[in-house]
Amino acid sequence: MFKILVVEDDAALNRSVCSFLNQSGYEATGCLNASDAYDAMYETVFDLIVSDIMMPGIDGFEFVKSVRSLNENIPILFMTARDDFAAKQRGYRVGVDDYMIKPIDLDELFLRIGALLRRAKIASSRKLTVGRFTMDMDEHTAYLEDEEINLTNREFSLLYKLLSYPKKTFTRSQLMDEFWEADTASGPRTVDVYMTKLRSKLAECEDFEIVTVHGLGYKAVLK
Repeated sequence: MFKILVVEDDAALNRSVCSFLNQSGYEATGCLNASDAYDAMYETVFDLIVSDIMMPGIDGFEFVKSVRSLNENIPILFMTARDDFAAKQRGYRVGVDDYMIKPIDLDELFLRIGALLRRAKIASSRKLTVGRFTMDMDEHTAYLEDEEINLTNREFSLLYKLLSYPKKTFTRSQLMDEFWEADTASGPRTVDVYMTKLRSKLAECEDFEIVTVHGLGYKAVLK
């Protein structure tokens, strides 16, 4: 099931869009501002983002710029009352893929989301490629060229998370909260054990590096 992030400060509209998308076969998460959206993106790998422009604090333009600095490929659709050409021009320049004017026709939104997912080739396969290294989310496989790298489910999830947001530092606590059960007896240093295992299994991969950020956690750095 494809995961969609809806960033819209109108609470009623946010609920309506999320409810519609959930009933249409997607898994939608609603956030009322960009700050909450950043937190949601650190916890979940989304397949598409629907965002307003005019929001308190960080507006849609700045939000998209930040997202694009972390992920060049995720489809982004602006859903806004701004129908002037300057706003559209700026939106496309910062990296949005589509633009809808409020009031929103939900059936049209559904069609546009489907088109964006197909265009991004996400609908058929969710793959992440870094140089010679490829991860397939649907098949849960990882390959370095033609050689399969055997990863446990948790190792796969941790690595996919890091590579989805290169240069972004994730704390041990963030990773523990997402990939371990809440009642686990393991401490944050358990993450270190998994990173050591991943580095060992990926010793032949020269396309990226799992870097320790001292005092914080880990990040993936592309070479």
